[in-house]
Amino acid sequence: MRILPSFMLVFSALMCLSCPFSAQALAQEVWARFRGPNGTGMSTLKGVPTNWSDSDYEWVIDLPGKGHSSPVVWGEHLFLTSGEENGERMLICLDAFTGKQRWSTSIKLKANHLHAKNSYGSGSPATDGERVYVAEADPDHFIVMAHDMHGKEVWKRDLGTYQASHGFGVSPIIYQDLLIVPNDQDGPSFIEALDRQTGQTRWKTPRKIETASYATPIIVNLSGQDQLVALSGATGLAGLNPLTGEELWASGSLPQRTVASPVYGNGLVFATCGQAGRGVEMIAVHPVQKQISQSLIAGIRKQSMPYVPTPVIVDNYLYLWNDDGTACCVDLRGDVTKNVWRKRLGGNYSGSPVVIDGRIYCISENGDVKVIEASPEFQEYPGGKLNDPSYSTPAVANGRVYLRSFHKLASLKSKNPLGSMQK
Repeated sequence: MRILPSFMLVFSALMCLSCPFSAQALAQEVWARFRGPNGTGMSTLKGVPTNWSDSDYEWVIDLPGKGHSSPVVWGEHLFLTSGEENGERMLICLDAFTGKQRWSTSIKLKANHLHAKNSYGSGSPATDGERVYVAEADPDHFIVMAHDMHGKEVWKRDLGTYQASHGFGVSPIIYQDLLIVPNDQDGPSFIEALDRQTGQTRWKTPRKIETASYATPIIVNLSGQDQLVALSGATGLAGLNPLTGEELWASGSLPQRTVASPVYGNGLVFATCGQAGRGVEMIAVHPVQKQISQSLIAGIRKQSMPYVPTPVIVDNYLYLWNDDGTACCVDLRGDVTKNVWRKRLGGNYSGSPVVIDGRIYCISENGDVKVIEASPEFQEYPGGKLNDPSYSTPAVANGRVYLRSFHKLASLKSKNPLGSMQK
């Protein structure tokens, strides 16, 4: 008989009580992949400050090494990656309520060349509440590992070599009983789906080769059918059957490298590409059940868009938080080249924004947390500071916003006692 994790037992018990609030609260305990639920970067948590000082943090802890990955959270477990200059890659588990370390494990790989804005801890883990999954690579090895919630290794796979002049930074995702690992690199490229229980390959789809992509896939549902939407410069946007890996459609190549992940809203998938710290093109694509011969591109934008930060969509509006510290609001019911507003926020950005209770939070490279209203009427709030550089994306769970910098992790707690279950 399979023993359910303690968190899932609590979830099942509360569901049996038929209490909608309890179910909603428990759902807010989970931020299981990069940018949270299906990579949308969306949270409904209420009561999060929009103006705070250092004394308002619940806690701030020092992290070993240096990293840019986003935390992932399941109940009381928080996972993130970090790395040392000698090439050691670390997976760290913290108590999500106190910040105290529960366990850590590491793997020694080569100290290969990295882009100035990369690290040996840039890819985010993924978790299903039973195991945590992480990918790490150097030129000779592409390692995918699963550990249980206590840190015991369950399985490990080596998917081959990894060639990328900017280094590694891939984040896997979970779909049903699969762990899906994107692998668009400078060398032989593919997307591979592994059995979450055993690590064995369930399907493997070759990809066109150009330059490494750092985009994390999402799932899009069309008429009741799920599609895995992946992004690279060589293929552009592509929809795959997540159970078989069959490619269903592709938009065609993009002119530059892809780092930001795709987003979906108003029936369109949006993706950007860029170079040298700026976006050069954004495409809006109609996903389809099966491509015949028609072009799927509904619009192209060539000015003021991000290269590294992933956009967010709220209602009918797309919010572009650009690397250079400008932000744009675009009405998706109109021309994607037109702005509702464009504002300069200051700073430079390599992390992605997230939406919390209708406001957008994003961390600048110098560690300032900026906050604006997710609205066609622009409004900016004072935000707060991390006092340490950051290229990371916030995570939201347990009534808290987790803000990661190069060397620290801070917990900013909601002031709303009904925001979620809290310790």
